[in-house]
Amino acid sequence: MRTDDFWAVIDRATADRPSSPAEVAKRAAADLATRDPEEIVAWARHLDKVMVASGTQDLWAAAYLINGGCSEEGFDNFRGWLIAHGREAVARSVKSPDALADLPAVRSAADSGAVFEAEEVLSIAAEAYAQATGSEMPVGETPVTRPDAADLWDFDNEEEMQRRLPRLSGLFLAPPE
Repeated sequence: MRTDDFWAVIDRATADRPSSPAEVAKRAAADLATRDPEEIVAWARHLDKVMVASGTQDLWAAAYLINGGCSEEGFDNFRGWLIAHGREAVARSVKSPDALADLPAVRSAADSGAVFEAEEVLSIAAEAYAQATGSEMPVGETPVTRPDAADLWDFDNEEEMQRRLPRLSGLFLAPPE
């Protein structure tokens, strides 16, 4: 599956501004369910590639800062939320995680405490496959999609957070005294 084809599924699911990532996932799964099972599996493999490409320490740090903490599963689900916002949001955030400060939802989360996770986006292909075939999607090789938690820099180090993610730190960390 080509990258453009992968993102076209998300683009169609977000065409009229759905109310939530869960709605994006539902629409994308319904779209994929109309396709051949092999194409659904190929879409899932491309999702794996997006997860690998977005599995950076600094993006994890951004998720940690925005969500007030972030486990391994939480980081995966944060990236699901990000994927529901489309190709441009993912690309911009992978290139510069601090660019998440530009998203209105992230800016408002600094006050509201909203947490951004969308596990259902990560299950789009499995749901589509089940709808299309009535069975579970075949299990393939699962790539490593994030750094080992033991190898991360200390996300509780506010000075390092401010150095690496200054705009997000300005939103989510108390100003230095």
